[in-house]
Amino acid sequence: MILYPKTKPMKSLLSFILLFCCICFNKRSYAQESQPDTVKVGIYITSIHDIDFKQKEYTISFWLWLKYRNRKFDFLQNLEVPQAKSVSRSFATVDSSGPEVYMQMKMQCVMKDTWKIAKFPFDRQTLRLSIENSQFDSRSLVFIPDSVGKHFDPRFTLSGWSIDSCIITNGIKKYETAFGDETMVAPHTEYSSFRVRLGIKRDAAGLFWKMFLGMYIAFLIAYVCFYIHADGMDSRFGLSVGSLFAVIGNKYIIDSSLPESTTFTLVDTLHGLTLFFIFAIITATAYSLMLVKQNKLRKAFKFDMLAAQIVLIIYLLLNFYFISKAITGS
Repeated sequence: MILYPKTKPMKSLLSFILLFCCICFNKRSYAQESQPDTVKVGIYITSIHDIDFKQKEYTISFWLWLKYRNRKFDFLQNLEVPQAKSVSRSFATVDSSGPEVYMQMKMQCVMKDTWKIAKFPFDRQTLRLSIENSQFDSRSLVFIPDSVGKHFDPRFTLSGWSIDSCIITNGIKKYETAFGDETMVAPHTEYSSFRVRLGIKRDAAGLFWKMFLGMYIAFLIAYVCFYIHADGMDSRFGLSVGSLFAVIGNKYIIDSSLPESTTFTLVDTLHGLTLFFIFAIITATAYSLMLVKQNKLRKAFKFDMLAAQIVLIIYLLLNFYFISKAITGS
């Protein structure tokens, strides 16, 4: 019987445990060293104005404050607003007396945005604002939103709009480029971003009638043709064709204030519907004229009264359907 010494397995086990602990400690130390510095950032919006649908832009004024320990960040020089056409800073203060740098600034930005006009004028829009540090990527800097308190002044009113929500978050903005850094294996860079989403809803009741009243009056002028006596066929045709051009003119006026869109909007739907029904009135008038030429005056009168009720009811129902669908957002 051969006896093996008991000390060697014990030493091997202790060595393995010691090696495992060293590896875990080194990994933990490396993870701690590789963690990016945090920047606590908050915003308070004081004004939103000059919403321009044609130019796809709006102007926003706000207070911005940042708290961070790494003094190399220098947000006075490195602050970037990616979606801004222009950025102006009217006031800035920096307090670096403590362990953290506290920076506060008053800013005004002209922001570009893409408007959703499919349901105009019953549209809801989302205004987006984000900031980044142009020199330090997400490996060095991460934004943390300051969620205490409100993020916009409830006293300021956005003319013609009501504010639904204001949400602040942080995220990662990806750029598929190395910005000339040849040491990077893949052309991919990530920057931490602080994001603001402001939901607004248009107060559209007055604007709707202001824009579409001319179109509805033009339709009613064409509709009245059903009640003109058969002796005035020339007047009936003249009023209907005039109403047709009035609706087309109204559409061009509204389209001139909206950005170009490849989708079929509510404006297109209502104008197209009105043009179709005016064309139906002209067609009904032509049929009525044919009956008059055949000396069927009574039949022509009955046809006019029946066509008048059908056209009006279907037109009103379709308008109600498309408008209510735009209002409810379905």
